[in-house]
Amino acid sequence: MSIPLVQFKDVVYGVDGRTILDHITFDLFDGEFVSLIGPNGAGKTTFLKLLIGRIAPTSGAITLQKGIGIGYMPQSIHLDPTLPITVERFMDLYSDNRKEIHEALEAVRAKQLLNKNMAQLSGGELQRVLLARCLLSASQLLILDEPVQWVDFLGQRQLYELIIDYHQNKGRTILMVSHDLNLVLKRSDRVICLNSHICCEGKPDHVQSSAPYQALFPAAQDFTTYTHHHDHTHDHH
Repeated sequence: MSIPLVQFKDVVYGVDGRTILDHITFDLFDGEFVSLIGPNGAGKTTFLKLLIGRIAPTSGAITLQKGIGIGYMPQSIHLDPTLPITVERFMDLYSDNRKEIHEALEAVRAKQLLNKNMAQLSGGELQRVLLARCLLSASQLLILDEPVQWVDFLGQRQLYELIIDYHQNKGRTILMVSHDLNLVLKRSDRVICLNSHICCEGKPDHVQSSAPYQALFPAAQDFTTYTHHHDHTHDHH
């Protein structure tokens, strides 16, 4: 078995006497596309913040493979609308390599936004730029926290396809938080279902048929069951 890129060992995180994450043990391997799902308040964003080192666990250990490059895309960023900053200038803050910036924007089909003011971007355009920023420096691991938040349905589909194409073409490891259960169950190599602790994990079919998943997402059964019933083409990317 290869060495994990990321390893959580019995990780606990609490604040003000409340346990947010309870004894999390988790391995993430090179090249995987792993989706993290769970209800609101389950601790998904906290999980990601622990992984990138923004916060420290109360107990337990988190180990990252030495020298790993991580690109992180938060749910949203807050920009001062009175501050005039173009997409190009925004990207310059994270890289001084103009070729790299253009390639990242090209990868998410956002090169045409280069001279546009950040404050004037639509929800979908902003998410594309944030994704491009995440791709800078060709990170080995991309961590995406609800990457299609504030994006209309068509824009969501396009963004997800960009992420999936990038994973397939570049072989990068992706850990993504998503509420789109239909897409998660079709596209992920592995699904982690979180609700303070890991309720269930494994291949999408295994997670979908598990009692904890069905208890957490009872409404999801109607629209996800047909995806997998006697049809496993999603295993062949």
